[in-house]
Amino acid sequence: MTTQQPPQTTGPGRLYGVGLGPGDPALMTVRAVEVIAEADVVAYHSARHGRSIARAIAERHIRPDHVEEALVYPVTTEGTDHPGGYRGAMEEFYAEAAARLAAHLDAGRTVAVLAEGDPLFYGSYMHMHKRLADRYPTEVVPGVTSVSAAAARLGEPLVEGEEILTVLPGTLPEEELAARLAATDSAVVMKLGRTFPTVRRAMASAGRLDEARYVERATMAGERTGMLAEADAEQVPYFSVAVLPSRVRLPGADAAPAGPAAGSGEVVVVGLGPAGPRWLTPEARGELAAADDLVGYTTYLYRVPVRPGQQRHASDNRVESERAEFALDLARRGRRVAVVSSGDPGVFAMATAVLEVACQDAYTDVAVRVVPGMTAAHAAASRVGAPLGHDYAVVSLSDRLKPWEVIAERLHAAARADLVLALYNPGSRSRTWQVGKARELLLEHRAPDTPVVLARDVGGPGERVRVVPLAELDPAEVDMRTLLLIGSTQTQAVRRGTGEHCVWTPRRYPEG
Repeated sequence: MTTQQPPQTTGPGRLYGVGLGPGDPALMTVRAVEVIAEADVVAYHSARHGRSIARAIAERHIRPDHVEEALVYPVTTEGTDHPGGYRGAMEEFYAEAAARLAAHLDAGRTVAVLAEGDPLFYGSYMHMHKRLADRYPTEVVPGVTSVSAAAARLGEPLVEGEEILTVLPGTLPEEELAARLAATDSAVVMKLGRTFPTVRRAMASAGRLDEARYVERATMAGERTGMLAEADAEQVPYFSVAVLPSRVRLPGADAAPAGPAAGSGEVVVVGLGPAGPRWLTPEARGELAAADDLVGYTTYLYRVPVRPGQQRHASDNRVESERAEFALDLARRGRRVAVVSSGDPGVFAMATAVLEVACQDAYTDVAVRVVPGMTAAHAAASRVGAPLGHDYAVVSLSDRLKPWEVIAERLHAAARADLVLALYNPGSRSRTWQVGKARELLLEHRAPDTPVVLARDVGGPGERVRVVPLAELDPAEVDMRTLLLIGSTQTQAVRRGTGEHCVWTPRRYPEG
């Protein structure tokens, strides 16, 4: 509603976005109370029924001589016949509301726009701010958010140390919610109400439902808290949140159960990708965070952040079977174990070693899962274009676990079949001749100018990627951190205007 206008003054008025906190009037800040007292105009949003939660919170501070501007939404969750649909109706509403407030500001009046929680945190005030703050003097008064209120009411820390807090709207698609919930340490999901069934399914899919808490109307009348899994979907209002609190527990305390094997031990073999955290999938990130124990080659464990309460078990790269057995023994004692592996764990990596031991009689009752990761071949290919755009073969040049004769026969077969080749483990300090021998063998089937990609430490600080002709491949440039991609007869390498090589293998193959 609008009451009698106060007299016009000279100069533009001042706009305030006033955060009122989560609902309890006692949680309003001193500054919020001061601003309302100083304001000529008090504005607040409401649904068409006319009731405004923001006004109810601030009611004791609103005077009879305040001009009140009720900004009534044309729609909330119902449909609309507006030609622009819901978005069009809301854009028109925000423009009209901003014009109403601008009229007061132009008349020199101070306008306080009330907002539940914090004005710039999922708040309606922000739509006024974006339309007016560049034209009038503006101050935003922060408020206690529903996130902080929910944590306080639960009496549990949200995040500790290096943990990451993710805030999500429940309106996201279910798969997106599940991916983000799996990847983070702690989370708060806002805007439940009708989205509650989707949020609960996403929590379950992410393996986090048993950890999830439910908070309804924090600090307000009718407040309720409990476990999310036990909440009645028919009784969940919009003003409720789902909370995944901190995973850090006191020493010796049991961690909250998580994942599909909650209550029993399991081994999860996790692919870290070829380098740092940018290559880590959300699923892998979540599994690493949820583990009681991390087991792996020392170099790979260094890539995983240290978390309070987790045990780390590092070992040499040449004891894969022993490492797998150790991890399975931990799981038999009820521990949730993540065995870390570079790249994808199923490509020349730890998944095979773990499954080999897990299929022995002593360990067949231990749950084992494999979480994929970005492979080194795909990462290297992306740096130059699409050399793996057609059929290709992946071969390890290491003759530690298979004889060179087998490797040579496979190289001959792949070359005769005109497949692009991704060569893993091409060389090391003790294996110096294999690259030269492979080059000689491949030159029997490929032209000397066949493009070869030398990709070293892709994604890491020492990344170096070059494209050379097969005849000029120098074994001295190759070590264990290098991956080789050998083109087929169809692979193209073009130096573009940037000076960099673009390498691709056409998806169409010439007809016979």
